[in-house]
Amino acid sequence: MTVAPSAPPTGTSLVRLLAGWLPQQRWFGGKDGPIHDLTIGTATELRPGDPALHHLILDVRQDDTTDHYQLLLGVRRDLPEHLAPVVIGRLEDPEQGITGYVYDAAHDAELTRPLLGLMADERTVGPLAFRRAPGTGIRTDLDGAPIPGEQSNTSLIFGDAYICKLFRRLSPGVSPDLEINLALSRRGCEHVPSVHGWIELEPGALGNAGRSPANGPSSGAGSSGDEPVTLALLSEFLRTATDGWQLALTSVRDWFAQPTTPGTAPAFTTEDAGAAGGDFAAEAERLGAATAEVHRDLAAAFGVTQAPPELVRRIVFAMHEQLDQVSAAVPQLRPYAPAIREVFDRVAAEAAPLTFQRVHGDYHLGQVLRTDSGWTLLDFEGEPARTPAERRAPAHPLRDVAGMLRSFEYAARFLLAREGDLPPQAADALELRAQAWAERNRAAFCAGYAAAGGPDPAAYATLVRAFEFDKAVYEIRYEARNRPSWLPVPLRSLARLAG
Repeated sequence: MTVAPSAPPTGTSLVRLLAGWLPQQRWFGGKDGPIHDLTIGTATELRPGDPALHHLILDVRQDDTTDHYQLLLGVRRDLPEHLAPVVIGRLEDPEQGITGYVYDAAHDAELTRPLLGLMADERTVGPLAFRRAPGTGIRTDLDGAPIPGEQSNTSLIFGDAYICKLFRRLSPGVSPDLEINLALSRRGCEHVPSVHGWIELEPGALGNAGRSPANGPSSGAGSSGDEPVTLALLSEFLRTATDGWQLALTSVRDWFAQPTTPGTAPAFTTEDAGAAGGDFAAEAERLGAATAEVHRDLAAAFGVTQAPPELVRRIVFAMHEQLDQVSAAVPQLRPYAPAIREVFDRVAAEAAPLTFQRVHGDYHLGQVLRTDSGWTLLDFEGEPARTPAERRAPAHPLRDVAGMLRSFEYAARFLLAREGDLPPQAADALELRAQAWAERNRAAFCAGYAAAGGPDPAAYATLVRAFEFDKAVYEIRYEARNRPSWLPVPLRSLARLAG
């Protein structure tokens, strides 16, 4: 069903309000520079009246790039107290006939419920298309409430039935998260939540696709400009699931809390980790098996390709480039650069054809949930700093394995970073414990992955090590830019890996 949208609020007073409000949002990616221009690319009324719901695409220019952000805009003549924290401002726009408060409607249950009805009815409103996954039904009697604390996106929980991820900063084309989850759902993969619906923007409506030069060719070159842009993904909500990162941190905390005999810290081994408590190895092994099964389904859904040695060498060259850039920006990385380069060069020198396929792309303990029936994988968007083409490109599945191995290192040392300054003996003892926990769970994960049919990490030790180093460099760049207090976490584990 297609309906024509009514006139939404697009006056210059709204633009001024948005320009002041946007940089304060956690999901805004341009906090490192001023906004030079903000325009409303598309504006679509989804619900008239009071309160009214409008969908906006904001085109934000900073220096020579333009980013596109999605906003559900609510308009109310009188603002309830619980919406005061998400108010954008009061709008007086006689030209549009609008007087009232405008705010982020993702936090208004009365205005998030209509999204379910639009997807259930598969309606098209202006440039927006609301889709329902084939063979599924969508309840329309639930209110959505956002998960607190998210950064790059906003997820709405609808009762105990659905979770709807709203992509805030938009990329050109179909999101890998939607593309992969749909493909795996159709194959009956038991390790991903089922897809119920999604929202998309018609091809060409985004303007300069993705993060692109403001006055030059779009960065979304290729087929993505001819594809609809994914705005939201509605999936099954796993109500009883527990976050993998939190489970791992609980295990580390229990392991650190085990009593020790003075002077025995150097004798800690991976066997001690299992015997003394705080053990996570059985879960790590099951997670490795689930990862291999998802990789198998991805290969069946999207196919595989043989990467020639020349492509492998080009990938290594990109690893060197990232290492050069991050070493220049983060001096703490430089002492480890020679050891990292040696591994990269070894992969290039020994380059042989490799089997590539679609992978997760940003795999870590925060992207998995433990349910009553096993492990579930989430968020197949790929690394945020990568281009859309890079996120969707085939890669070796051991890149995901290396990402999870890095995550075990992160979990083992995260609590150390929060301990602050400790006496040297105490710090050394905890570091030995962290190393024991990480090694035990890394080995268990790899064993589970290989036993379930994935390529054995032990048979590709140099390649896995190169992927780990590349991921560590990426982490160091991210932490230096966004969370400087976390920088010791990847640096501590890198010291061990490079040692």
